[in-house]
Amino acid sequence: MTDFTMEKGADGVAIITWDTVGKSMNVMNQQGFDDLEALIDDALADDAVKGVILTSGKEGSFAGGMDLNIISKMKEMAGDNPAKGLFEGLMKTHTFLRKMERAGMDPKTNKGGKPIACCLPGTALGIGLEIPLACHRIFAADNPKAKIGLPEIMVGIFPGMGGTTRLVRKMGAIAAAPLLLEGKLNNPQKAKSAGVVDEVVPADELIEKAREWVLSEPSIVKPWDEKGYKMPGGAPYHPAGFMNFVGASAMVNGKTQGAFPAAKALLSAVYEGALVPFDTALKIEARWFTNVLMNPSSSAMIRSLFINKEALEKGANRPDVADQTVKKVGVMGAGMMGAGIALVSAQAGMEVVLIDQKQEAADKGKAYSEAYMDKGIKRGKATEEKKAALLDRITATTDCSALKGADLIIEAVFEDPGVKAEVTKNVLEAVGDDVIFATNTSTLPITELAKASNNPENFIGIHFFSPVEKMFLVEIIKGQKTGERAVAKALDYVRQIKKTPIVVNDARFFYCNRCIIPYINEGIRMVAEGVAPALIDNAARQLGFPVGPLQLVDETSIDLGAKIARATKAAMGDDYPDGAVDDVIFWMEEQGRLGRKTSAGFFDYDEKGKRLGYWDGLEVQYPRADEQPDLTEVQHRLMFAQVLEAVRALEEGVLEDIREGDVGAILAWGFAPWSGGPFAWLDIIGARYAAERCDALTKEHGARFETPALLREMADKGQSFYERFSTQAEAA
Repeated sequence: MTDFTMEKGADGVAIITWDTVGKSMNVMNQQGFDDLEALIDDALADDAVKGVILTSGKEGSFAGGMDLNIISKMKEMAGDNPAKGLFEGLMKTHTFLRKMERAGMDPKTNKGGKPIACCLPGTALGIGLEIPLACHRIFAADNPKAKIGLPEIMVGIFPGMGGTTRLVRKMGAIAAAPLLLEGKLNNPQKAKSAGVVDEVVPADELIEKAREWVLSEPSIVKPWDEKGYKMPGGAPYHPAGFMNFVGASAMVNGKTQGAFPAAKALLSAVYEGALVPFDTALKIEARWFTNVLMNPSSSAMIRSLFINKEALEKGANRPDVADQTVKKVGVMGAGMMGAGIALVSAQAGMEVVLIDQKQEAADKGKAYSEAYMDKGIKRGKATEEKKAALLDRITATTDCSALKGADLIIEAVFEDPGVKAEVTKNVLEAVGDDVIFATNTSTLPITELAKASNNPENFIGIHFFSPVEKMFLVEIIKGQKTGERAVAKALDYVRQIKKTPIVVNDARFFYCNRCIIPYINEGIRMVAEGVAPALIDNAARQLGFPVGPLQLVDETSIDLGAKIARATKAAMGDDYPDGAVDDVIFWMEEQGRLGRKTSAGFFDYDEKGKRLGYWDGLEVQYPRADEQPDLTEVQHRLMFAQVLEAVRALEEGVLEDIREGDVGAILAWGFAPWSGGPFAWLDIIGARYAAERCDALTKEHGARFETPALLREMADKGQSFYERFSTQAEAA
């Protein structure tokens, strides 16, 4: 079966309908391009056809883009000379879309040709917008839920099927920048205002409006094919254009620190393409897109941020248990975490009972949702009616009897085992042991906390990240006796609140904090060694981390770090490895420098909480070393401190699936997204090289960098993680 069909009308208008078989939204593959090209050739060659309308057979959408499973494997499918194969394949598509754009016009006079309109019933993303941009007029249905844009940069590539070149020539570099460099998506009205689409019409008039235009004998020559065309905003050597491109370069490098290959390649394609004729610009775009596809970063990002993430969200590791959809959830504790959990639960349509010891505290927790909705109303993203409906779903009370009938209880009280145990017992006495009880904790062992329940098989950990409504990841932790129904309930709940789940087994710090803490600690160790704080944080940012380790500990609070250190030391005794870190943390705590919350930490802050620079007192207490380490040395210490913990978590069975390790790392603490995650990064650099670097780091800095047995074995065998654990990563 074909995804494209054509119907030729008696009025001379041929309607080509895109309807991908077996998919809820259209996605493009190579066969689709071949089929579409054959239909366009047919229409252009048929004298009875006056023009073409391209539309979708999917209600409410045009296309979701290319099939990313195909993009992630394009390099390996491109033959013995993959760069040549990729470039030639891209140019084949460019040639087809250019043929559609020229539509039979005389190459010298621009006379003749048949108009091709594209009708977007709704969402049009990626190639789903690049194809319309090659048409002569874009009609979009007035569908406020539709999203129109080019989000490729978000998964490590850029629009490489002509979208980059056409959008810049249509809008100018500055106007196109948010769509290309940030992946900004617009609804149809905003897309028209921006100049992306040409007309927005009522959905039921979409085809007829396009038909009227096709039959009106319109001019179809694109601006860049007209003599005397000038790029909006100016080309690179135009006075205005020069400043635009200088600014764009500074903006891109400032935001990415050079860590994301696609952003730099996109900017290069835009700049170089703006200096040459249109057809040459398409070749330049294809060369830079080939460059990105040849970089292992692109396939790693696509695999983790799209394919694996989607697989986890669809329940790749869900037990085979009946549907566990949550209709009523009880939230114990109305502090910041509990209030956030109540908000996202109510947003998902659940009935929420928010409980605290005092009514005032419970009401304050509910007020968090009210304030959130008020902000949404001011931004035009919510209404008074939606606010009222959401607040109606939240009951703030001190009465545990209100929990009757709850499908799930989530405890989010103070991080103290005794307090949590008391709450657990009180709640289960009120609602019964059959309810699934989840504890929100970032460090406390789930197996120990489950002892407060008579049915530990119904007890599970759910680790939310703060702020709950903004963070995408939820870490689900199985205790030693946690049953499959509890796991399924937690996974189904996370699906309902539209977060990405990972499931791990119980161990100190679980998975995410197990890796984050060594990252922070390594940065603090370097401070004690006399490494410049700016070098430490900037080294991390140039790896693609959103913040460096010193800034991160300021944000999360230094006294929290001290509390975790004391608890860990008490639990580990003589095996505790972080005494050098504690010297710094405990000293900072004694100085009252607890981070941003006290406007004093590793940074100084002004009265509004804005960072002013690193605190001078650091250098007094820990004098700057005369000889500073090179950038790569600092970066390797920061990276290996994390990835080795990820490998150890896999070795010990805390992690059961490397996909969860990679997706979790990126979504939880922003682990170098360009790399695809810890395991993907190790695959990029290779197990042999990783083991060699571990040996060198161990010799120089200590046993924390010792090569895990699993990594050593893989180095000896020449294996990669995504090869060795391919049964886990089949979806990738």
